[in-house]
Amino acid sequence: MQKDSGPATPTGRLRRRRGSNEVPPEVSKTNGSDLLLNDQNKYRSMWIRTYSTIWMIGGFALIIYMGHLYIWAMVVVIQIFMARELFSLLRKTHEDSHLPGFRLLNWHFFFTAMLFVYGRILSQRLVNTVTSDKFLYQVVGRLIKYHMVTCYFLYIAGFMWFILTLKKKMYKYQFGQYAWTHMILIVVFTQSSFTVANIFEGIFWFLLPASLIVINDIAAYIFGFFFGKTPLIKLSPKKTWEGFIGASVTTIISAFLLANILGRYPWLTCPRKDLSTGWLHCDPGPLFKPENFTFPEWVPEWFPWKEMQVLPVQWHALCLGLFASIIAPFGGFFASGFKRAFKIKDFGDSIPGHGGMTDRMDCQMVMAVFAYIYHQSFVTPQSVSVEMILDQILMNLSFEEQKALYEKLAQIIQESGFGGS
Repeated sequence: MQKDSGPATPTGRLRRRRGSNEVPPEVSKTNGSDLLLNDQNKYRSMWIRTYSTIWMIGGFALIIYMGHLYIWAMVVVIQIFMARELFSLLRKTHEDSHLPGFRLLNWHFFFTAMLFVYGRILSQRLVNTVTSDKFLYQVVGRLIKYHMVTCYFLYIAGFMWFILTLKKKMYKYQFGQYAWTHMILIVVFTQSSFTVANIFEGIFWFLLPASLIVINDIAAYIFGFFFGKTPLIKLSPKKTWEGFIGASVTTIISAFLLANILGRYPWLTCPRKDLSTGWLHCDPGPLFKPENFTFPEWVPEWFPWKEMQVLPVQWHALCLGLFASIIAPFGGFFASGFKRAFKIKDFGDSIPGHGGMTDRMDCQMVMAVFAYIYHQSFVTPQSVSVEMILDQILMNLSFEEQKALYEKLAQIIQESGFGGS
């Protein structure tokens, strides 16, 4: 615990986590041009943050190249880091010393929730993966059939475990931890379920929204670093209007351009229907086929282009860019207010110059949910398709029922054919 160098404030002292490279907000000046420009440590902090960002972007690009399953594994690792940071936020060493094994209960609920969420999301793709092997197909079918009841009894086991570990004079702490654990599971797994769904709809729908958040964050930092003078919001004293506006314009332009680049690669645009790792080839669909766009008449005559080729998905990308620049930052503001309520600087120190994993995922969580809802509402065709029906058949019918359905359909088609002749 560090002591404040300035006068006490109504909010009390902020705890700095080990390894944090930034000073608490109260130490920085918040009036006029002194907001960021006169911070003596800003260049050191900027270089540390830059190196960390380069490493993260490089590792992220490699995982994207490796494919859907590796991206999913990355999401799982991020979830574990986030859960570890959030679990430790309200942990009290003295109380924990009197409750041996109590921390294991948090992770029991965590992995039970993981089994439930990913079992629901990936069950159909797992079925598609093992369809060619009759034995594995039957085993997977059984697992999927009893998936929900398995998760339920795992949760009940954790519930009974919690009740049996209750100790006198520790009830308030234990019930507080129980409620805190469930809130963490809702926050972490709600957004992650949308994230993983985006990945298997096509890496494009995961990569573009995630990249826009990164671009917005970097642009806000750069514009605020060099031009920031006007405070934006009290929850984040280092956020400025100059950084917010500069980042918004940069993000929207980047969304339009980046969608044109990413939309030309089948590896990124094709949905993954199973859990294999092979290369993807598919019909990209009308959204990813170039079209000529003619500029309206009000465009000045000196403008060098009269028309240009665009992908229809670029217009959707503008909506994603607008949300990433205007709405998604409020996820960061929420996290800032949350940290100030608990008097901490960062959720952790796992990423030098950035804080913890949760500090990087605050806006991503908001963006992932919006990207999924937008894709399902405005991009995915709402009409029933042959693929949708087949997915339901494979997921809900046993092998014998599928065979009976096949024979019945063959009979109907034959009767229709004879009737037509």
